[in-house]
Amino acid sequence: MIEQLTNFPDNVAAFRCTGQVTKDDYVRVLVPAILGKLRTHDKVRMYYETAADFSGFEPGAMWEDFKVGVEHLTRWDRVAVVTDVDWIENAVRFFAFLMPATTKLFSVAEAAQARSWISA
Repeated sequence: MIEQLTNFPDNVAAFRCTGQVTKDDYVRVLVPAILGKLRTHDKVRMYYETAADFSGFEPGAMWEDFKVGVEHLTRWDRVAVVTDVDWIENAVRFFAFLMPATTKLFSVAEAAQARSWISA
């Protein structure tokens, strides 16, 4: 499941992933929230956190994640990924060099630091 988080600046789309993340989660929650931010801001920041009970993505969810990132590639300003999941950390490191946005990885223990960085 993807939960949209509150208490972030208006130019920040913030989410927490719990359990199994599905394509439907992206279509219903993440994509509309990001498109809404893109309608009102030239550049958007994203805060993306995996919770302790995160168990993975369906293949369709991974495709939606890739699409939303690439379709708006030049509109990203900063991306904070908060996770202790090794394969997500590796994927972020791999794809970060393709992104024009500043992308930072944070451990779950550093979530407060990540929130501060994305909001600054």
